[in-house]
Amino acid sequence: MNTVLQAKGICKTYIVNKRQNNVLKNIDLTVSEGEMVAVMGPSGSGKSTLLYCVSGMDRVTSGEVVFNGKSTSKLRESELAQLRLDEMGFIFQQMYMMKNLSVLDNIILPAVSSKKNTESRKQSEERGRALMHRLGIDSVGGNDINEVSGGQLQRACICRSMINSPKIIFADEPTGSLNRASSDEVMNELLSLNRDGTTVMCVTHDPKVAAKCSRVLYLVDGNIIGEKEMGHFGGTEKELRDRERDLNNWLMEQGW
Repeated sequence: MNTVLQAKGICKTYIVNKRQNNVLKNIDLTVSEGEMVAVMGPSGSGKSTLLYCVSGMDRVTSGEVVFNGKSTSKLRESELAQLRLDEMGFIFQQMYMMKNLSVLDNIILPAVSSKKNTESRKQSEERGRALMHRLGIDSVGGNDINEVSGGQLQRACICRSMINSPKIIFADEPTGSLNRASSDEVMNELLSLNRDGTTVMCVTHDPKVAAKCSRVLYLVDGNIIGEKEMGHFGGTEKELRDRERDLNNWLMEQGW
C-alpha cells in the first residue's frame, strides 16, 4: 500500500510557566492508504496533539511530517492551510459550524473556498446534496444548524470533510458528544467512507469505536507504547463483539 502519512521522530514541546512540557516524544508513525487507524490512551497522553501535529494544524517542535510525499514541516502557513483545505478532511467532537449559514452552505464552504475547485457554486451544491443524501440528511440542507439533532449535525460535518475528496480524514473524538445510537450511525458512515478508499485517523476514548478500526495505537505520556493490528471490520454483530473483547484484553495489558 502507498504511504499517505509519515511522522519521523516528531516531538512537541510547550513552555508553561517557564517550564518545558514535552507532550510528544520522538514519535515514528506511518499510515497507509485505505487504513482506518484509532489513537487511544489516557487523558493527557497527547492523542489530540498528535492528531493536530500530523495534520499540520499545529507545528512540531522537531522531527518531520510527510503527507502524500510532501514534507509539511517545511511549508509556509498559507501553504499548509491550502493543503489542509484541498487534501484533508476534519471532524471534531465540537461540531464547528458557521451559525449564519445553512447546513448545506456549511457543507460546501470548503469547496467554494478552495483555489483548486473549478466548478460552479451550483455544481458544489449538487455534490453537497449528494453527500447529504448518502448520509441520510438530505432533508435538512436548508435548516439552520440549531434546527437539527447532534447526530445529524455530526453527519453534516462528515459531509463537509468529504466535499473536497480528501486523501485522509482526521477525526478527534467524533462520537464523544453523541448518544450511543448516534455514535453508531456516525461510525458506520466513517466505516463506509473507509471501505470506499478514504484513509481515516481517529482519536477516541471509546473501545467500541476503536474496535471497528483496522489498527489501534496506544499512547502514554507522549510515546506510542503499543500497536494492535485489528484487520478490516466485516460488519457483523458477532465479529464486533469478538473484536471488542480482544481489544479490551489488549488495552488492559497496556494499562488502560
